[in-house]
Amino acid sequence: MGRRPVTVRVARWSAEHPWRAIALWVVFVAVCFLGGNAAGLNEATDADQAIGEFGRAELIVDSGGFHQAATENVLITARSGALDPAAARAAATDAAGRLRQVEGVASVGTPMPSRDGSALLLPITMSGDPETAGDRVGPLRDATADVQAAHPGLRVEEVGGPSIDKALDDTLGKDFKRAELLSLPVTLAILIIAFGALIAAGVPVLLALSSVAAAMGLSTLASHLVPATDTTASVILLIGMAVGVDYSLFYVRREREERAKGRSGLDAVEVAAETSGHAVVVSGTAVIIAMAGLLLAQDAIFSSLAVGSILVVAVAVLGSLTVLPALLAKLGRWVDRPRVPLLWRLTTPRAGRRPRFWPAVLRPALRAPVATLLVSVALLLALAAPALGMKLKFPGTEDVPRTTAAMQAYDRLAAAFPSNGTSHTVAVRAPADQADRVRAALTGLAARTGADPLFAPAEGDGPEIRVSTDRRVSVLEVATPFASRSDEASRSLHELRDDLVPAALNGVPGVEYAVGGGVAASEDYADHIWAKLPVVAAFVLALTFLVMAWTFRSVVVALTSILLNLLSVGAAYGLLVLVFQSHWAEGLLGFTSMDAIVTWLPLFLFVVLFGLSMDYHVFVVSRIREAVDRGMPNREAVAYGITSSAPVVTSAAIVMVGVFSIFATLSMIDFKQLGIGLAAAILLDATIIRAVVLPSVMTLLGDANWWAPRFLRRRVTTPPAEPPPAPAPELVGVR
Repeated sequence: MGRRPVTVRVARWSAEHPWRAIALWVVFVAVCFLGGNAAGLNEATDADQAIGEFGRAELIVDSGGFHQAATENVLITARSGALDPAAARAAATDAAGRLRQVEGVASVGTPMPSRDGSALLLPITMSGDPETAGDRVGPLRDATADVQAAHPGLRVEEVGGPSIDKALDDTLGKDFKRAELLSLPVTLAILIIAFGALIAAGVPVLLALSSVAAAMGLSTLASHLVPATDTTASVILLIGMAVGVDYSLFYVRREREERAKGRSGLDAVEVAAETSGHAVVVSGTAVIIAMAGLLLAQDAIFSSLAVGSILVVAVAVLGSLTVLPALLAKLGRWVDRPRVPLLWRLTTPRAGRRPRFWPAVLRPALRAPVATLLVSVALLLALAAPALGMKLKFPGTEDVPRTTAAMQAYDRLAAAFPSNGTSHTVAVRAPADQADRVRAALTGLAARTGADPLFAPAEGDGPEIRVSTDRRVSVLEVATPFASRSDEASRSLHELRDDLVPAALNGVPGVEYAVGGGVAASEDYADHIWAKLPVVAAFVLALTFLVMAWTFRSVVVALTSILLNLLSVGAAYGLLVLVFQSHWAEGLLGFTSMDAIVTWLPLFLFVVLFGLSMDYHVFVVSRIREAVDRGMPNREAVAYGITSSAPVVTSAAIVMVGVFSIFATLSMIDFKQLGIGLAAAILLDATIIRAVVLPSVMTLLGDANWWAPRFLRRRVTTPPAEPPPAPAPELVGVR
């Protein structure tokens, strides 16, 4: 017998020296976590995240060095009927007097009536760092509440960026707290059902949590090379829990099976390392390759997510090869304690006990592979078809839940003062001696847009044009009365970019300009995603094909792996479009359809689903290959591989579906789409793809599954010593 694989040697050493392996793992996690905290987080700047013309506009504005103080507003409207101007002015005077006494208020402006006289607006300028204004807005809101109490006949509300940020932070904080409180018990409950023993259920959670902790620290260190964004930590937790639990499940389940066959503890760990450990390394490599594809998007957000995901997967693989064998060796048969009586009898592996459910599920694929394949693929393609009509947009303010007083007040503000709603930012940079010409051009532009029904006229005496101290940068906000995701808002953007702004600034020497704002950000980012998705997909597909071909020494297995995963991703895309670009599920899931998919989701879903799907595929095909190497005919090997791996694949899928489904309960549309997309794709992948399409394909192909060119072939290694597993009686003779 040749030299044992490195996974086996590492696992054997860890199992023979459990306390050393456990101590080294604890030290590794502690050093990573503490080292990351000591180094501090380097966050991505606006320059790092600049995309398209929107990004250029942001950079021009930033180069002006404007000090943009945080602003709030007191909005005064009637509770019913017309607004009493005298009562409104009295309330505004009262509010101005109270707010001037509040710490954190720099100045209080002059009350401004709306054009239709339905509202009165009192502007407030806050002192201090605008980035922290949301944390300091509480005293202003308290003062406004006192004004409301003193004037019960009116509606007196505070609304502005800081108060909306505070309300959203509170909402998201409650959402994430609930998700965190639910995810761990849900995961543990599913694992207890899967193993029938508390310690066996706790081991995967322990590995996943420690992997997440180490990866958090490493990602903080890595942020000094690739700047981090505020979503990185959440993705590390999401991916880390998914792969950490999966890898442990594969390993622990195989170790228990081998002990049930009579192997000693060390031998059981060694066989698990040679089989499941190998599958973990391959699937981990596939996930890392998929996540590395995000780096090709040339986007600070995706680059940060890629680095965080790669680190947490690498740490989870390392833990499954080192500390996991050590824990299993040290626990021995205690891993099956304390037992849950009924569940233990149902889930414990027993030699000679044959499953009944999965052979029944597999029977159509084994008896009639062509018909089963055609029907199942046709159903998945039908589910994927709606993805051809996918539209990408950023969520706008209209997609934020209206459960908070701040958002209800915002709606009334935007209705009474349209210029405070959706707006485009016209950013201009020119030589300082051209500042007067630029101002004149922007004033003329404001006059033209004020007469155009696609735009909202400026409030007050005229357009507000901000000019930098060095007179090189000028900025004009052009409002539109339409929602940010509407077709009218999109047309207003293109009218500015294609006609109005070039015409206004034509002839100004050395001028540089760009049109940004929320609508521009949505459209430019969607264009960016559509341009990068083929590049990322090609990279992921090519490298995954090479890894699978090299691992299984089969071009056919590699090709079918790619096609099945593409089918799974396509079905998930189609389901997302069916649910979220339509209105039928709004009441069921508690959302308002935005008639589009969140811009960043398709690219992120592709790499995550492609990586996670490989977990199951590698594990299942590895079991099939084991049976083939022991001399079992292809059809029976397919049946054995899928039925023997079904319990652990099903358990891992249920854990993922349960955790991802929790995200569908969050308030924000981004997380609802993410949760539904991930949960649906994993469910489809672990059921229809692995239990119907895969066995149909592999049964139909027969020995051709393992074809490879001569240079890819290798000497067949001797599998763990045991007779070929017997197929289930009901599958014997199936042809």
